[in-house]
Amino acid sequence: MGESVPSGTSAVSAVSSATFDASPRIGCDVVNVVDVSRSIDLFGSRYLERTFTARELEICSGTARDQRLAARFAAKEAVVKVLRPADTAIPWNSIEITRELWGGCGVELFGEAAKLAVAQDLQDFQVSISHEADVAIAMVIAMHRGGSQQTEGRSHR
Repeated sequence: MGESVPSGTSAVSAVSSATFDASPRIGCDVVNVVDVSRSIDLFGSRYLERTFTARELEICSGTARDQRLAARFAAKEAVVKVLRPADTAIPWNSIEITRELWGGCGVELFGEAAKLAVAQDLQDFQVSISHEADVAIAMVIAMHRGGSQQTEGRSHR
């Protein structure tokens, strides 16, 4: 037979928590496409270059540009929620939402965003984005490896 699993615990969660000392951090955000469109209309290239990387702008060009950019902005907001920056300013273009070979999206961090991820031992960022004509949504998850996590001044194990 196998090892017994405590009542109310699945075999998968019992094995996972016994095998790995990691916990997920999750961030989610929703963006109105019209807000991104207005920012582009008001601030033009200044807004685009401060918010998105050159690669993101290239990927999002063409039809549904504003929807795609709104989805990436939602993903950047979700990444910030995972990073929990406190008083650290994170430039939007230090978070890049990439296009993966399999067709989905990925996350690449640079500068302050990358430093925060390393300092907090956050790894394996995953992102899911979706958009319609008027709204975009993104969910980001990363794994926190190792000991305790700092959340709002409290230490959690």
